Amino acid sequence: MARRAPPPLYEDVTDGVRIRVRPKFMYDESEPAAGRFMWSYTVDVENESERTWTIIRRHWRIVDAFGRMQAVDGDGVIGQTPTLGPGERFSYTSGAPLSAPSGVMSGTYDLIDDEGDELQARIPLFSLDSPYDTSRPS
Repeated sequence: MARRAPPPLYEDVTDGVRIRVRPKFMYDESEPAAGRFMWSYTVDVENESERTWTIIRRHWRIVDAFGRMQAVDGDGVIGQTPTLGPGERFSYTSGAPLSAPSGVMSGTYDLIDDEGDELQARIPLFSLDSPYDTSRPS
């Protein structure tokens, strides 16, 4: 059996807040014949600044291979509002279903520090590429 390559890693830094995303196609949870393609993605948020930040909101934009866009906005991440002091990291894994075999995701996190200052940290654009699409967007 051939080994699958490790999923790609995408990363961006906004004012000392580093965000890394590693998407992974979920073979076992996808049903290509039914138009259901599922990905998991792991996000690492690392605070490389001297400030303490709390993630208070998320804003995602998901665009599938057919150009359909979904917006996902909400408080915190995975039901939490994590606080990261200097040098601290928070990681979580979530999922994204599409009705097309590929797409892209990007977004931002709204963070607030102890002084009440806000920062909008960029989540890098990343590809959701499945083996069922030969015309991938990335």
